[in-house]
Amino acid sequence: MRKAIATLKKQQPDYIVAEFFYGYGNNYAGVNISNLDVLLYSLQKYSAHTKVIILVEKDEYQYVDKLNDIIKLHDVLKYPVNRDQLQKSLTTD
Repeated sequence: MRKAIATLKKQQPDYIVAEFFYGYGNNYAGVNISNLDVLLYSLQKYSAHTKVIILVEKDEYQYVDKLNDIIKLHDVLKYPVNRDQLQKSLTTD
């Protein structure tokens, strides 16, 4: 994550595709939602125009909407994800 954030400071991508893991453990207790929180907050600061595509397991899909409180998600794709789904997400506004 540190390398991804350092890269954001140097170049701002059009898209980021990331895998979502909900924070069930104590490390996330009320402060963070998932493994992506820090990255999404960094996007707000360094690359607000970057579109975020989230990949998620079906059983964790219910928690993804909470990320919209941090930054508006471009798309959320449930596993299994195929190339056509990802291509469609990358070509729609």
